[in-house]
Amino acid sequence: MIPSTVKATLAYRYAVDVTSGKIVSGKKRIQACQRFLDELEQSYSDPHYPWAFDIQKANQPIEFIERFLIPTKGAYSKTELLPWQHFVESNMYGWISRKTGYRRFREALIIVGQGNGKSTMIAGNAAFGLIADKERGAEIYALSNAREQARIVFGECAAQISGSPALLKHVQVTQGGVYFLNSKFEPLASDSRNLDGRNVHMAVFDEIHEFRDYKLINVIKGKTKKRKQPMIIYITTLGTVIDGPLMDFYVLGGQILAGDAAISKRAADRMFVYIDEIDEDDDPTDPACWPKANPSLGKLLDIEDLKDEWERVKTIPAERSNFINKQLNVFTMVDELSFLDVKTIRKNNKTFPEEQLRGRLCYGGFDLSSTEDFTAACLEFPLPDNNFFLLEHSWTTQKKKNADAEKLAWDYLIENGWLTVCDGEYVDYNLVVKWFLEQREKYRIETIGYDPAKAFMMIQTMQQMGFILNDVRQGEITLTGPLDDLKERFLDGKIVHNNNPMFNWYLGNVKLTKRSANGTYLPTRQSIYRKIDGFAAFLDAHTEYLRKHPLYIPEDKKLTTVISLQR
Repeated sequence: MIPSTVKATLAYRYAVDVTSGKIVSGKKRIQACQRFLDELEQSYSDPHYPWAFDIQKANQPIEFIERFLIPTKGAYSKTELLPWQHFVESNMYGWISRKTGYRRFREALIIVGQGNGKSTMIAGNAAFGLIADKERGAEIYALSNAREQARIVFGECAAQISGSPALLKHVQVTQGGVYFLNSKFEPLASDSRNLDGRNVHMAVFDEIHEFRDYKLINVIKGKTKKRKQPMIIYITTLGTVIDGPLMDFYVLGGQILAGDAAISKRAADRMFVYIDEIDEDDDPTDPACWPKANPSLGKLLDIEDLKDEWERVKTIPAERSNFINKQLNVFTMVDELSFLDVKTIRKNNKTFPEEQLRGRLCYGGFDLSSTEDFTAACLEFPLPDNNFFLLEHSWTTQKKKNADAEKLAWDYLIENGWLTVCDGEYVDYNLVVKWFLEQREKYRIETIGYDPAKAFMMIQTMQQMGFILNDVRQGEITLTGPLDDLKERFLDGKIVHNNNPMFNWYLGNVKLTKRSANGTYLPTRQSIYRKIDGFAAFLDAHTEYLRKHPLYIPEDKKLTTVISLQR
């Protein structure tokens, strides 16, 4: 039976109010609270349950933050944590191993809307880890994607510590760090020069939605192994980077909260997850759902102010997208003509065993780089139930990888066979020919579509080898139909690519440029470093498929939307 002392805490009362419906909450917040309540019941009823809830340890960071930290913004003379913050802190620090007494959670993912007290959480946990967590020689780091942002985050934390006369007597605050006895708190970033020699006790990552790779995250994780109860905290809003670590953490967190059997219990037991967002079926224009993403609404945020902001930005696509993204925690594309939204991209997450493709009919496509850029080739396989399987591979140069302008997880993509990096300063097209030859040994390649502007010599070579190639003119008359058909299939979740992250990156980079008043479009990239070569290759392959299987245009569908490819 859960003790009355636990039931009296704000953390417990918050969980009860959320799960009972008293507090307007989204699905994932409800799941997080239900997880807490269920595990409390189990820990107090089952002596063999591996985790115990220590109310004294749960209260320590809360009491420390409220007693010693002084907010630097707003008319506040002391810090008073809100119920949702009590819930988060109590979970992170209160759960311990029944066997060892050390902290249960090694990682914590906290996603809340903008302006809900994130900086207080970062400063509070960093200061507690430095001074009151009873870890000798503790190393605490405030981490961001860029050095300037890391210093801003650190500066806010240092200011809150400096504002406390009681703490200032015992710590030394400098531009480079905050020091207490032989412990230290410093800023670090992905572009910091020296990430070696660390022995991390606590790391607080700010806004990991900006991260495009795992470089800094993996370094920090690797530096916690000598500690008995390290803690890595990710506090963030959602963002627009759909191929970065945050998307992976978001999906993993959702699986943990849902009790997904695909996640091992051992892994799930070590990660605390709290995600505040509007639900999938909510109308983002309806303020009634906004509390789901903003747990501090009514305290730190005023609903009328948010309504005023919405009225100002709702007709400006980029600002509207930013509000939905940052305030309501919905992954969004900034461009109003993005080909697919994040929800649709994530819907196409089915898998199909590649070995079952052997001997099947398919259609090819490729998009060649001019010099050192990306080159991509693909095969499209019609599957039962009107699904399509996409087999895609990309090539680029060592020069491109070294420049790292795209901020991809290069080594991960290479090791898993999605990307080949060529020595020298240009992609050798013979590698693309070799790839098609290898695929022909396994599959029946009907035809291959290509952009005639870049492929003259390679086309002659492949034709001599027996491939049937057809040019795909890169104009709106040719491409609008395939684009429209592909979008319908993506919306229905019919594209299977075994979660190829390289292809997902290409997809997220595609926007549509309107070419004429009758509704024809061409795909283009969102920016210079957001490439679409893999999608362009897929579009060529799909054009080849449609040439063999012409689109049927229903009578009620306007020709300005779909253009037949029949010649």
